[in-house]
Amino acid sequence: MKIEVMGPGCPRCRQTKEAVEKALKNKNISAQVEHISEMKAFSQRGVMMTPAVFIDGEKKIEGRVPTVKEIEDWLD
Repeated sequence: MKIEVMGPGCPRCRQTKEAVEKALKNKNISAQVEHISEMKAFSQRGVMMTPAVFIDGEKKIEGRVPTVKEIEDWLD
């Protein structure tokens, strides 16, 4: 499983990455987590607002920090 957190590196982006990592730990799931900060990549993927989270190429959220519970639901 590949999870991409897209954002310029702001506090909200870091919170999102931390929430993803916590959800993975809670579910005992191993995944590749990548933080993408290049603006060009945002536009190529249709991201207008950050943070955004993609799981295996599918956009799950954009423009706000997801809760750990939301992320756990995506992982089910």
